[in-house]
Amino acid sequence: MKKRIINRLPGQGAAAVLGLLPFLLLLLAYAWGSQVRLEANPEDKLLPALSSLAAAVERVALEPNRRTGELQLWADTAASLQRLGIGLAVASLLALVTGLATGMVPYVRAALAPFVRVLSMVPPMAILPILFIVFGLGELSKVVLVVLGIAPCMMRDLQQRVMELPSEQLVKAQTLGAHSGHILWRVVMPQTLPRLIDSLRLNLGPAFLFLIAAEAIAAESGLGYRIFLVRRYLAMDTILPYVVWITLLAFLMDIALRGVSRWAFPWFHQGKERA
Repeated sequence: MKKRIINRLPGQGAAAVLGLLPFLLLLLAYAWGSQVRLEANPEDKLLPALSSLAAAVERVALEPNRRTGELQLWADTAASLQRLGIGLAVASLLALVTGLATGMVPYVRAALAPFVRVLSMVPPMAILPILFIVFGLGELSKVVLVVLGIAPCMMRDLQQRVMELPSEQLVKAQTLGAHSGHILWRVVMPQTLPRLIDSLRLNLGPAFLFLIAAEAIAAESGLGYRIFLVRRYLAMDTILPYVVWITLLAFLMDIALRGVSRWAFPWFHQGKERA
């Protein structure tokens, strides 16, 4: 019997080649499109040549800024990652506490779940002006936007994950004399933490989106600030590397979180190699 295609798994080498193929095709398409546009108009700024992109990367990453003396790319990265890190940490803590409470305790779920559900429907960008008015234009408003942007969805996800735990586990723990605190720490919490990491991984993209939006409107440093600063000059040779750099940062953070999850909770990933 011929092996069906859905059961054929690529080896490590084939998987690496297949994974790199779309990126290579995208790079080739960009190089071709850039060449065509520059041949038609050497002053075209929409698709700079790859050499121009490399020169821009060297300028922002290796040459000190004339005004501040800082390496522009790394200073912007440090500012953005500090804001993002605080926002992710606070959102994760709120999601864990609220998700456990609403998932385990029916009375808490009845009181908070509807509020969290409605809160998750509020467009974070719509309340950005309110955040600037209430918290000012400093760091706090940017962090709060990240938290409000991803925490409600993470709360709902964690609540659902807790409620999906097999009821037999909770019944058996109570039969053996465990009280609510024991059930929380010994049964529910260990199975919830890897799901919290998965939820955080899924919300990295939205978190970067809210951060860049806040930096674009009111900031003096950061990746989003730099992109919207140079857009007035149509400096695509700077904007495109910054976009690629932001994407790479998010990708590396996703890999790091996945590695932490696999190291701390290996049992959770058994039988999930396809994911």
